[in-house]
Amino acid sequence: MTGVEIDSRRVGPGDLFVALGRGVDFVDDARRHGAAATLVPDDGFAAMAAIGRFVRDRSAAHVVAITGSSGKTSTKDILAALCRPVARSVAAEGGHNNEIGLPLTLTRIEDDTEIVITEMGMRGLGQIAELAAIARPDVAVITSIGPVHLELVGTVANVARAKAEAIDALPAGGTAVVPSGVAELEVLLVRDDIEIRRFGPGGDAWLEAFEPGESVRIGLADGRHAELPVPFTVRVQATNLVAALLGYLALGLPLERAAEGSAEIVFSRWRCEESSLPGGGLLINDAYNANPDSMTAALEHLVERAAGRRSVAVLGEMAELGVEGPRFHEQLAAQARDLGVDVVVGVGDAARLYRPDDWAPDAAAAIAVVRGLIEPGDVVLVKASRAVGLEVVAESLSGVVAQ
Repeated sequence: MTGVEIDSRRVGPGDLFVALGRGVDFVDDARRHGAAATLVPDDGFAAMAAIGRFVRDRSAAHVVAITGSSGKTSTKDILAALCRPVARSVAAEGGHNNEIGLPLTLTRIEDDTEIVITEMGMRGLGQIAELAAIARPDVAVITSIGPVHLELVGTVANVARAKAEAIDALPAGGTAVVPSGVAELEVLLVRDDIEIRRFGPGGDAWLEAFEPGESVRIGLADGRHAELPVPFTVRVQATNLVAALLGYLALGLPLERAAEGSAEIVFSRWRCEESSLPGGGLLINDAYNANPDSMTAALEHLVERAAGRRSVAVLGEMAELGVEGPRFHEQLAAQARDLGVDVVVGVGDAARLYRPDDWAPDAAAAIAVVRGLIEPGDVVLVKASRAVGLEVVAESLSGVVAQ
């Protein structure tokens, strides 16, 4: 087999097509595209796990597991960019971080692959442990701990427990990269047979300076410094770069070559994508997902990028926050006011709690609302949890002609 695909449209000659769910309807299509074999499993998750585990077991590549409450996909993108110039690397596509996406990442391993960068999401306790058992990481990176999936795990302490399952899976001699000063996580860092490296104030690496679109300066506890060129303007991505750099160093890669990759960082779609709007405005499409911490960071970035221009925040609900959901939405409304966001547009029932200046029941209806209020020179942020599908609003703005 030359590869593994679950989408018949992506099948090439020699590939194995695994028919998951309704994929059974496309077996003949996969064969027409040249599939060497097709598999219709009784249990799709078990089949993908078995295939991923088989490929991983045959490889001597170093595997990195990246997880966290927010920033995991962006940190994965950054680490992949740092590694590519110096080592033969494979990285998860987009947000491939579940029972299907993780094995698909592993099936891209070739005989000469040296580094595999995986991403691990969770919807409850035990899920990351299951993914880590397949990937068997040597390095685990936890980007952040915050109030996500509370509807499923109950507390931030349990969020930390779920994310720390990636650390539990490390072999003796492995390395965990974690944010500094997170009390819920610190109590779980009890292993003395692995190395713990922290990023942030008081840690092993920290952000010293950030020039948006120009460079990031990082200090290291061993006295060294890294001056890295970057193409991004988002401050939180500078913090993600600090975490990624510690992961890069944990892989034994040379600090002096990190700048080669940092200049080539490309983020997965709908993560703080910036594009010009007619009339001199700016669109920030951060519609992939949202939680209280990432929403706060996005609003701060909006105001920073606006730099005196009118700021417009198009915000959908933050999902899976459980009984605390209303409080987090109301808290964000206060933050938007304190930051000086000029206009807030809420999308969806829960978004009424943002006390918006305008409101729409869903993403489709929000298109007309936003197009009707946008003015020349506005800086517009679009952000919500995945279920809201707010990217359609951002895409519609590309055709706005400012009056």
